[in-house]
Amino acid sequence: MTINIALMVVLIYQLGLQKLWLALILGSVALGISLFGMSLYSFLTIKEIQLNRRQSNFVDSVTHELKTPIAALRLYLDTLILREPEPQDRQEFYATMNSELARLDGLINQLLEVARLDAIGHQKEAETVHLEDLLISCAEAACLHHKQEISEVFHFEISPLALTSRRMLLEMIFGNLLDNAVKYGGHPPRVTVHAVAQGRDRVVVRVTDNGRGVSPENRRKIFTMFFRGNDELQRTKTGTGLGLYIVRTLVSFLKGSVAVTEVQSGTGSIFEVTLPGRQLQIPESENRTIRQRVSEMALSGKEARP
Repeated sequence: MTINIALMVVLIYQLGLQKLWLALILGSVALGISLFGMSLYSFLTIKEIQLNRRQSNFVDSVTHELKTPIAALRLYLDTLILREPEPQDRQEFYATMNSELARLDGLINQLLEVARLDAIGHQKEAETVHLEDLLISCAEAACLHHKQEISEVFHFEISPLALTSRRMLLEMIFGNLLDNAVKYGGHPPRVTVHAVAQGRDRVVVRVTDNGRGVSPENRRKIFTMFFRGNDELQRTKTGTGLGLYIVRTLVSFLKGSVAVTEVQSGTGSIFEVTLPGRQLQIPESENRTIRQRVSEMALSGKEARP
């Protein structure tokens, strides 16, 4: 590229000295076309290299995610075959094996969801979904997955809101966001979920965590397929780099938007999702706050829904 540009510049300079105006114009046009073609080629090459790197990281991640639960299951099964454990140990083995199977099932489901994003959710008609119940359900699933107490992790500030959509799509969007908030939060994780109406026909949901945050240069990249920030082999958090890609794709499908910003005071990230929705008018007798519901659930020892 450097030699080509240098030769073209020298040629144009010589033509200018000799006042060969037609040749000078043609040479300048040729130089412009060459520069554009080489720049486009370089841009596409760099994108291809970055994609190959992300795919390599994805393969490493998925391989690790698949082998870990399989190795754990094999270990416990071999132990059960070789000797008869005590009843207490047997129950612990069964619980661990069930947890590893759930982890394996979750990974496979996520891979299948990415493969059918274009068709997912079209099988059912849109319905009115109460945002409060949906977010609590997703928070319960996230806490169950990461073995946390919902009353200790989540703080809710949600107005009575409703979305008209397919529930499965909303569960995938907010399930991924809340699970990531717990997963990448601090020690211990603390997550605030804030939802309000914006105008007459929009709803804004903000998920704030206390983790390390997302660097400015990665705030757009994290929504691309396979992207996870640093080298996969140096990362301490497991994952596939598909969750936020699913979120962005489904939010766009629902004619909404998603963005990430930093917490102004302290550390952490704020994921903001804007979707079509509306404010609900709920009688005062039925308008219990989210905090009351979560506190009652924690005090009663209610198990989180899977």
